[in-house]
Amino acid sequence: MKPTEKEVRDAMRTLLYAIGEDPDREGLKDTPDRIIRMWQEIFRGYNPDKKPAITTFKNVNHEDEMVMDCGEYYSMCEHHVLPFFGQYAFAYLPDPDGRILGISKVARVVSYCAARLQLQERLAEDIIGMLNDALKGKVRGFAILLRGRHLCKTMRGVRSRGEMAVTLFTGEFKKNRQLRLEFLKMAEMIR
Repeated sequence: MKPTEKEVRDAMRTLLYAIGEDPDREGLKDTPDRIIRMWQEIFRGYNPDKKPAITTFKNVNHEDEMVMDCGEYYSMCEHHVLPFFGQYAFAYLPDPDGRILGISKVARVVSYCAARLQLQERLAEDIIGMLNDALKGKVRGFAILLRGRHLCKTMRGVRSRGEMAVTLFTGEFKKNRQLRLEFLKMAEMIR
């Protein structure tokens, strides 16, 4: 059963008490409400109403060359509920007789999938899965590289540079080493 807004606000107040703060002091009076609004924004990936529509177009020119997109992402680690963030490089090989993705859709999907408690590895799978579904599986292959900086390693625990990279390859990218290397080289150049 989903908690009421009052129950969530009370839980936030309890957490402030737990760290040694007074939630009734001047600077913290509205903090529980600010946290609730912030969580609704940064965890929008749990809200099916916020799921992006993924526009695809008939591949009228029968394109079959690698299509690539790069950008940034921001997420929260499911183990410590601390941010991890970085850059992504994504590519796919369209089916010449299939459909192609709208240019902004990859970034929207990355943002939506990242807006949950995540693992970097699962984030890569979620992104590819959602885009594969939009293309109805009619694609020759996907590639994604996620570089991330994890504050759960940087600001707590071992307190060292918390950088990680994850790749995921499907279809021809998985089968063809030369194609993977071409993708990785392009990802490095546009970093």
